[in-house]
Amino acid sequence: MKELQYLNKYFTKYKYHFLLGIITTIAAQFFSLYTPKLIGNSINALTQKEFDSETTKNILLENIVWVLITTIIAGVLTFLMRQTLIVMSRYVEFDLKNEVFRQYENLSQNFYKRNRTGDLMNRISEDVSKVRMYVGPAVMYTINTFIRFAVVIVQMYIISPKLTLYTLLPLPILSYLIFKLSNEINIRSGIFQQNLSQLSSYTQEVFSGIRVIKAYSLEEKSQDEFSDLSEESREKSMKLAKTNALFGPLMILLIGMSNLVVIYVGGMMYINGSIKSIGVIAEFILYINMLTWPVASLGWVSSMIQEAEASQKRINEFLKIQPEIKNKTLESSIIDGKITFNHVSFTYEDTNITALNKISFTIQKGETLAILGKTGSGKSTILNLISRLYDVKDGEITIDGHNIKDLNLHDVRNSIAFVPQDAFLFSDTIMNNIKFGKENATEAEVIEAAKKAVVHTNIIGFNDQYQTVIGERGITLSGGQKQRVSIARAIIKDSNILLLDDCLSAVDTETEEAILNNLLEFCKDKTTILVSHRVSSAKNADKIIILDDGKIIQQGSHNQLVNQEGYYKDLYLKQLSEKEIL
Repeated sequence: MKELQYLNKYFTKYKYHFLLGIITTIAAQFFSLYTPKLIGNSINALTQKEFDSETTKNILLENIVWVLITTIIAGVLTFLMRQTLIVMSRYVEFDLKNEVFRQYENLSQNFYKRNRTGDLMNRISEDVSKVRMYVGPAVMYTINTFIRFAVVIVQMYIISPKLTLYTLLPLPILSYLIFKLSNEINIRSGIFQQNLSQLSSYTQEVFSGIRVIKAYSLEEKSQDEFSDLSEESREKSMKLAKTNALFGPLMILLIGMSNLVVIYVGGMMYINGSIKSIGVIAEFILYINMLTWPVASLGWVSSMIQEAEASQKRINEFLKIQPEIKNKTLESSIIDGKITFNHVSFTYEDTNITALNKISFTIQKGETLAILGKTGSGKSTILNLISRLYDVKDGEITIDGHNIKDLNLHDVRNSIAFVPQDAFLFSDTIMNNIKFGKENATEAEVIEAAKKAVVHTNIIGFNDQYQTVIGERGITLSGGQKQRVSIARAIIKDSNILLLDDCLSAVDTETEEAILNNLLEFCKDKTTILVSHRVSSAKNADKIIILDDGKIIQQGSHNQLVNQEGYYKDLYLKQLSEKEIL
């Protein structure tokens, strides 16, 4: 139960729901006590020596009426108990899912490199659902069981202490069996949840890479691997189910033994006069049967608690992770756009690859910086550091003269429009994908941004135009169309800093030229950093730097660099000759 202590804050938050549930449970149990007593009185009336049919009939009718009344009241109170406690569990589920999601958003890029998407999805869905079963049904039935045990056993003891003692003899055996089985369930539940995460992760990867699987004709191989994982999951699930299945029969057996004890011991006590009426035996049997479901539910409840414990442990593991990127101030930071790198070095922790090595440069507000270099030279890393997707440990990055770590993180990111190398679009309309950059944008603003990104003509060619729903990750669009929609999203945000990470690689040179010409006017008062492999994208930049193995090997304007021997001039001549050939 140690891991589940994390949920105590929610019980405190919803204490009024919780207390009302307990009160209605107590009231329901007290009203349910009347039925055995009334039935016992009815049997006593039927078996009395001085039998008066008219009087007995009246007693029976009166008892039937009271049984109906008390049963209805107990039923209504039980309904209110369920409504109160189960509704509380749904509130807790809502809060916990939001807490998990917020943690997902706060965690750094390194976390997502270390964890698979399927596992993360399983934690926010399956694991939270199992925790909800603990907060709701498990807690409800536990409260119901303890209160029922308390009121029923007290009532039994008042009637006959000796018969009560004999009746409850099987309970220690029951407690021992529950303890042993619960430990086994806890172990098997944890193993099953881990395997379920593996299955979810594999399925997610297959769905995401289905085009590659089909292209390489790997359907059969994927099916075999999925079947192996499914078989392993089935085996783990069956082992857990078999352990859970032991509870029911054991509970029923022990309750049956208690009934036999009541009949035999109670009968002997009635014969020797220890109890005065046969109705007491019937009353005790009904009390024992009232305990049947609570006792039987102990196994189910115990199983839910153990599964919730295993799930909450998995949730707690990453809720306790401290985000690497932290917002050090809540004060607003005004971002103008001057960016400076002072001897910045950066090494990726997961691969131990040094992406940048003592990089230094300055870009003034309103200037455009182009970054060129070979694949893996560190170009995208510079953009990631400016967006604070990672933090530097060696050197310093400043914006407007302030260390980027000391600025308000939200203000920094709000001042940046970032078009990543791998354009990501949501499974939504094109209109909403562009408005992602500015939620309250008008349709006219969306169209204007699309025109600047040279994608408007493509969009109006679709049947539903801007209301066209694109598939997951924009699968229904071409690579060039996805990039241009992403550029439109950045344009409509109209931020002071614009970061373009090789976002024109999938468009033809003519379209690239049109987009760059539109951006020249749009970016004249913005700080723009453009990563590219093409000289045509970089030639109009105010400054150009060339990276190689994390170091700046050349820097200057286009005119300066084409007149210097080196990487830029070689690339320029090569791409110029390719263009002439085409």
